[in-house]
Amino acid sequence: MRTQYIKAIKIIAATQFLILLSYFYSKSFYANIQVAFLSSFIIMLGSFYAHRKMVNSKIKTESYQSERDALDMIDDPHELYDEEYINEADAQDLDLKQIVKEEKKKIKTFNLKSLKEGGSASFSLFRLGGYLFLVLGFIALKNNDILQISVYLPSLLVGIVVGYIFSKEIFL
Repeated sequence: MRTQYIKAIKIIAATQFLILLSYFYSKSFYANIQVAFLSSFIIMLGSFYAHRKMVNSKIKTESYQSERDALDMIDDPHELYDEEYINEADAQDLDLKQIVKEEKKKIKTFNLKSLKEGGSASFSLFRLGGYLFLVLGFIALKNNDILQISVYLPSLLVGIVVGYIFSKEIFL
């Protein structure tokens, strides 16, 4: 566990050293890289942290066992091709009202519990803080006339990649 933290810190230190070298090229170049890198890095950390928290809560409640696998959800989202048949009787003998009631029970309703489960990963304060930093940093660079989009956008990618590697070392 300790080696994971050391490896993750080394990744951040190396990246920050490379970003610091850009300061000697130009202050505006450095500011663009640093703001973009930090904002996307914080967003990635927040996303991984929120996802880890959500998975751990599902494991504690054991609600993950009843779900279908992801590939089956993509291929057949409405369970049209399931092997189970509702009733093997003739069409005249079927009780359509009962079948409709059973199918309505299968439909997930939108309630406070489902909002809490799905929203916990989406509305993580750490992740929202990263988005706030992204917006405010962009505005600050623009207002000071030092925004360089050709530098800013690739730096977002660098932050995403480093954030992914860092989060993988720490959270997985």
